[in-house]
Amino acid sequence: MAALGVIVDRLVSVWVKPEVRWIVPWMFVLITSVGSILKELELVPETYFSSSKNVFNVYFVKLSWGWTLLLLTPFLLLSHSSVSRGVSSLAKRLLSLAVATAVWYVCTETFFYIEDATGSCFDSGAPGPVKKDFSSKASCRRAGFHWDGFDISGHSFILAYSTLLIVEETAPMALVRTARLSALPRTVLALLYVALNLIVVMWVWMFACTSVYFHDPSHKLLGTACGLLGWFLTYRVWYLTPCSPGLPPQVPSKEKKQRA
Repeated sequence: MAALGVIVDRLVSVWVKPEVRWIVPWMFVLITSVGSILKELELVPETYFSSSKNVFNVYFVKLSWGWTLLLLTPFLLLSHSSVSRGVSSLAKRLLSLAVATAVWYVCTETFFYIEDATGSCFDSGAPGPVKKDFSSKASCRRAGFHWDGFDISGHSFILAYSTLLIVEETAPMALVRTARLSALPRTVLALLYVALNLIVVMWVWMFACTSVYFHDPSHKLLGTACGLLGWFLTYRVWYLTPCSPGLPPQVPSKEKKQRA
C-alpha cells in the first residue's frame, strides 16, 4: 500500500498546481482544433481507434456518464465525510452531481432534437431523400436507412465535461491526505482517486480520437464548447455565489505553493 500512497501523493502534487488546472479547458480547445484540421487533411492513418466499435468506445465512452458517476459518487461520500463532518457540506456536493447530471441530460437531449430537426432520411444507395414519413433519426435507422442532420458531437461534449467535473470534484484529495483516517477508508479513497485519474486519461485520449477520426469540425467544436460552457457557468460563475452548491473544499493558496 506504500506504493499506492506514493502514486496518490504524486497525482495530488500535479493537480494542486493552479496552472495545471487552468490549462485543462484550453487543452480541449487545442485538441479539437488541431484534430479537426488533421482529419480534414486526412493526415492521420486509420488505427484500432478509428473504428467506433473499439472496446473503449463501446464499453466506456458510450457509458461515460455512468462511469463518471460510479467512481465520483463514492469518492465524494468518503472524502467529504473525512474533510468536513457537516451533512450540509456533503449535501451540496451531491447536489453538484445532480446539477451536472441535469446539464448532461439537457445538452444531450438538445443535441438529439437538433439532429432530428435539421436532418433527412437517405438511402445510402440512392441520391435523393427517402419517404418523408421518417421524421427522426431513430425511425430512419430502424428502417435500415441513413439519417443526415446537424450532429453536434456528444462525445466531444461529454468527454470534456466529465473530465472538468472530475478535476473540480477531486480537489479535496489534497486535504484528505492529511486527515486522520483508518486504513480501510484511506485505501478505498486512494483507489477511487487513482481510478478517477485513469478515467481522466482515457477521456482525454478518446476525446483526441474523436477529434481526428469522427464528425465534422463544426460538430466537434460546438460539442466541446457546450462542455466547457456547462463547466464554466457552474464552477466559475454560479458556484461562486451564496445561493449554489458552492465549490468543493479548496487547499489554501499558501499551502498550494508548498505542496507544489
